[in-house]
Amino acid sequence: QVQLVESGGGLVQAGGSLRLSCAASGRPFSRSVMGWFRQAPGKEREFVAAITWNGDTIYADSVKGRFTISRDNAKNTEYLQMNSLKPEDTAVYYCAVRYGSTSVAHYEYEYWGQGTQVTVSS
Repeated sequence: QVQLVESGGGLVQAGGSLRLSCAASGRPFSRSVMGWFRQAPGKEREFVAAITWNGDTIYADSVKGRFTISRDNAKNTEYLQMNSLKPEDTAVYYCAVRYGSTSVAHYEYEYWGQGTQVTVSS
């Protein structure tokens, strides 16, 4: 089993920045893919970014150039640095883990955190 705990959400004005963290525990994380997803009210959960064990990254077009995903394997932690935030980035952000190849499909991730709210005011 894997336990994931997100932190770092909050309220920020448009153009501001936030850094989300996700601390993982339990099953060893070698060869894991760690991802971030988000879900706004009334919308489906959508892919934001993912990072492989060796640091390869992939981003949704909507956040490319503004968000940066990273991970510290020694600490079993992943991060999402969010800059130039927009009101449309408002959502609950979830971290997730899967074992295998990189994926943008939420249903392919096995473990999920409880989510952290990010609200961007205009």
